[in-house]
Amino acid sequence: MQQSLKNIRNILIYAFVITLISLAYFVYAYIAHPIPEERETFLTEIGEGFGKTGLALLAFIYFRTFLKLLLGQGKLAQRLLPDYVPPLQSTALSRLLAWLNRTHIYFGIAAVAVILLHISMMGFSRYSHILFFPALLALVVWQGIFGMFLTLRFSPVELKKFSYLVHAQFVTGIAIGVFALFGHWLIDD
Repeated sequence: MQQSLKNIRNILIYAFVITLISLAYFVYAYIAHPIPEERETFLTEIGEGFGKTGLALLAFIYFRTFLKLLLGQGKLAQRLLPDYVPPLQSTALSRLLAWLNRTHIYFGIAAVAVILLHISMMGFSRYSHILFFPALLALVVWQGIFGMFLTLRFSPVELKKFSYLVHAQFVTGIAIGVFALFGHWLIDD
C-alpha cells in the first residue's frame, strides 16, 4: 500500500508543479503579451464546436484510464497500485472496459483530428506567441504519432515498446489538460 500511495503522491506532485509553473507563466503572459481580441467568424464558431468535441473525446479516453485504475487492470494500474485489490468485481464494468479498450484507438484518432481542426480554425498563428499553445500542439501531435506506432502491424518491436512508454503516460495527459485550461483562460474574455 505504501508504494501505491507514493506513486499517486508523485502524480499529484507533478500535477501541482505543472499547475504552479503554468500559473506563473499565465501571470507573466497576461502582463507581458498582448492578447489578440477574439475574432468571431464562421470558422471560429465551428472551431469552438470542434474544441468542445475534442474535450469530450479526451475526457472519454481518460475515463478509460481511470476505469482501469479502479478495476486494478493494466500495466499502469500495476505500476501505480501494485498491491491494490479492487473493492468491487463488476462484470458490467469489465465489459465496459473491454469495449473501451477496443474502441480507444478510434476515439484517439478522432480526438487528435478534432483537436488539430480546432487549433487550425481558431487561428493558431494569432496565439502562437503564448507558449501554452505551441506546447499543446506538440503534445497532441506527440500523442497522435506514438499512438499510431502502436497500431502499425509492421513497426519494429523496439519502436512499439518506446511508443508505449511515451504514449501511455499521465504526464502528457496532465500537461495537456493544464496547458489547455490556462491557455483558454488567458485568451477568453
